[in-house]
Amino acid sequence: MTAFLLQYLPIVIFLAIAAVLGLAFIVGAALMAPSRPDPEKISAYECGFNAFEDARMKFDVRFYLVSILFIIFDLEVAFLFPWAVTLMKLPHGVQVFAFWSMMGFLSILTVGFIYEWKKGALEWE
Repeated sequence: MTAFLLQYLPIVIFLAIAAVLGLAFIVGAALMAPSRPDPEKISAYECGFNAFEDARMKFDVRFYLVSILFIIFDLEVAFLFPWAVTLMKLPHGVQVFAFWSMMGFLSILTVGFIYEWKKGALEWE
């Protein structure tokens, strides 16, 4: 039984070191961090513009539009990484199909990007 439990000793040591380091960083940050708040530091920063008095006021949504467009294009570009890693590992016939499928995907992505650019969705005044 003791030999069996000794196999788990590195895991227990790792967890203990992680717990000690985590607590040390939390306590160190609480003790050494500057704590002189001023109105600028404690003001609410939510979406790129100053806060309003009333939550029901109309506001400009350009910040949200640009951020959503960034997220969309960022997620679409994330498809390139697994494709690039596995492309050369595929058989030749499938490789050619995968290459031209990605070129079609990138062309549609480029057309969408040009459309957004021409419409002025990416302009920030």
